[in-house]
Amino acid sequence: MTVEGDTDNDGGDGGERWLQALELLLAEQRFRIERYAEAGSEAPAPPPKAPPGKPSRRPRTAPEPSASALSARELLKAVPLAAVVVRALPDARGAGAEYHCLAHNTAAWEDAGRRFPLVAASASSRPSRPAPPPPTAAASAAPAEGSWGEAVPLFEWFPALAATPVPRLLDAARRTGRPQGPEPAEWPHHAPDGRAVRSRVEVHVAPAGELLLLTWERGEPARARMARAAQQLARVAWAEWDLARGTVEEAGLRALLGLPAPAPLPDLPGLGRMVLPEPREQLYRALHDALLGERDHIDLELRLGPDAHNARVLRFLAEPVRAGSAPVRTVRAVCRDVTADVRARESAERALREARAQRERAEAVAEVAERLREAVLPGFPPELARHGLEAAVVYRPAGHAARVGGDWYKTRVLPTGRVLVALGDARGHGPDAVTLMAKLRYALAGLAFTGESVERLTGWLNLLACDDGEESTATSVIAHYCSDRGLLRWTCAGHPPPLLVRRGGVRFLDPPPEGPGLPLGVLPGTPYTAAETPLRPGDVVLLYSDGLIERRGSDLDRDASRLLRAVRGGTGARIPPGGAALDAFARGLVDALMAPDAEDDATVLAFRRVEPGA
Repeated sequence: MTVEGDTDNDGGDGGERWLQALELLLAEQRFRIERYAEAGSEAPAPPPKAPPGKPSRRPRTAPEPSASALSARELLKAVPLAAVVVRALPDARGAGAEYHCLAHNTAAWEDAGRRFPLVAASASSRPSRPAPPPPTAAASAAPAEGSWGEAVPLFEWFPALAATPVPRLLDAARRTGRPQGPEPAEWPHHAPDGRAVRSRVEVHVAPAGELLLLTWERGEPARARMARAAQQLARVAWAEWDLARGTVEEAGLRALLGLPAPAPLPDLPGLGRMVLPEPREQLYRALHDALLGERDHIDLELRLGPDAHNARVLRFLAEPVRAGSAPVRTVRAVCRDVTADVRARESAERALREARAQRERAEAVAEVAERLREAVLPGFPPELARHGLEAAVVYRPAGHAARVGGDWYKTRVLPTGRVLVALGDARGHGPDAVTLMAKLRYALAGLAFTGESVERLTGWLNLLACDDGEESTATSVIAHYCSDRGLLRWTCAGHPPPLLVRRGGVRFLDPPPEGPGLPLGVLPGTPYTAAETPLRPGDVVLLYSDGLIERRGSDLDRDASRLLRAVRGGTGARIPPGGAALDAFARGLVDALMAPDAEDDATVLAFRRVEPGA
């Protein structure tokens, strides 16, 4: 059977349609089973009649059993379990019954020798009643099945049984005439080596005319209990649905489905009703293909519960069972609660999707930030050489593509003839840092045309950063170079000090008289002072951001020493003339100090005094 046009399987109506289809599919399967059974039960043709005058030959039949009944001893011998024949006798008060042991089989005797401690004192106190052989006799020679000579009071010779369910089972079987049990029975006794142990068996009492047959079994029920315990621990159950009779046999399925004891076990349509609407189509199609021989196994994840958020997930592994060419009569399945596994898998998938989305967002942010940086950080103006400077700049982003920082620089020839040289670092990474960097750079480019000193320019940038917000802080070195005097005047706002390379020597420039000022954006009205450094022809000044030298777990002195060593080692403190050599020097310095996985971006701005117009 197929269901056409039912593509809506995620709503209530679609789920009901698949339930109806499943019920119809199973009804058709029952019809096939019945037709197959009817075809196989047709009566054979009657035998041909004998010709007239000839007697018909009667088929031979098996001889009928003799009328003699099997003896109690032979019956006990045929029982594969430990068995004892018990007779109920009215007690002296007439209120109940006393139970006497009449006979036993070998299995009972051998097991009693190990499990039921016989009380020798009871035997010595009743000389008129013969005591049974001691339990150790079973080890040397097994006694014959049958009577002990006379009826032995059961609980006198086996007192440990009195504290078990055995008396209650005997009473119930005697009163009702119906079998009782099996039930677990447990009692303490001493092992042959003297250790105190507890024995556990499954006992069963069955009426046999006026007698009662007491049997017990060891080993297999314990293994069955362990198997049930293992099923519960592993959240596993098995079930077998008989499609002809509509019955269900199971082990652990009721607990796995969360059904109370009185509730009936679900048939396959009932299981479909417990499943959320969306997986019902999968269940129907899998059973459809299995019943029609198009697949030999089923492997599904069924979600049960009031809604998808709170659903429990069962892995449903099933196979159709058929005899030869007969229709499938039975569906046998193993079910396992995989809710925790599925939740963990879905959580991992969500985390993976979120990580992928975050990476894509970070890459997009990095691309925007990089394009913005390229737009606001152009090259050097060509007229620098006419004012006695040549410059080179190297920018290296952080190791993570999304961590584009706020490094910025600016060089410009001013109308006064001075050259503006500046480098700064806005706090943070990403668009916010790039935005603050752009504000400071463009503001400085405009304010520099006022002709004011570098002290005033730094103070104005501080006010701009303070007005931008509490998180808008930055560091900077802002300098004016006067080519006619060869003088560099510069301020420092929380930035690493510039480095001077002169004729084989390397040193940091002396700070302003009042020391380095606070970073931009920390405190409005902060005063800044300027340092003056005369430059000689060939002198190279390095401005750099802290990302070039700072390392996690290091300190400023070690960072500064590492920078000095890198400059001396790179060129021997002698940089060949020419802009290309200056650029190569700056790039080599960044390569030597920057790690591939650096956490901050780095910028190096190197400028050298040359003869004007060179």
